[in-house]
Amino acid sequence: MVNILSSTNSIINQFISEIRDVELQKDSLRFRRNLERLGELFAYEISRELEYETREVVTSLGIAMVPVLKSYPVLATILRAGLPFHQGFLNVFDKSENAFVSAYRKYHKDHSFTIQVEYASAPDIEGKTLILCDPMLATGASCVLTYKELLTHGKPQHTHIVSILASQEGLAYVKQNLPRKNISIWVGTVDDELTAQAYIVPGLGDAGDLAFGKKI
Repeated sequence: MVNILSSTNSIINQFISEIRDVELQKDSLRFRRNLERLGELFAYEISRELEYETREVVTSLGIAMVPVLKSYPVLATILRAGLPFHQGFLNVFDKSENAFVSAYRKYHKDHSFTIQVEYASAPDIEGKTLILCDPMLATGASCVLTYKELLTHGKPQHTHIVSILASQEGLAYVKQNLPRKNISIWVGTVDDELTAQAYIVPGLGDAGDLAFGKKI
């Protein structure tokens, strides 16, 4: 199931417009904060799909019956661009366990590249709900490779793949290379074009550089 949140009017579209804006991108603090706020909004949308149970809550005047989360999802992110986006999810799911995967593009002399996973740290995810955050879904290769790496830590009951911007090509790749069952895909918006260098157009540029400064 693919959920495209920009298809209906909401404040999500405002924040997406700001992270795209070449002038506003000059303020890295604002850029990071917008990624974080988008993470919070995506987390809210996904929270409506999770399992709840009713519990008694003692107030100063009596007892209230309140539906609460049965269990918190595991939050996974792809370093480094995913960190502010991940923080937004953690602001909402504040009791969640967390996983971090370092994946990067290794360029070759012919200017092609392959995706390499350098490092992964994750709790046991067997039977749990997993939310995998990657703000940009360009080719989709890093998302698929990261998901497969996380499977070495257990098989989740359900996985939510989350990106703010996706290309049509990247979205198709993820759908073709991940299991069809027990996976939901959430994207802010989908752009049609992917350049020969695998950059989304119009996109927004390099999210990691905009958030934390250019790589050496």
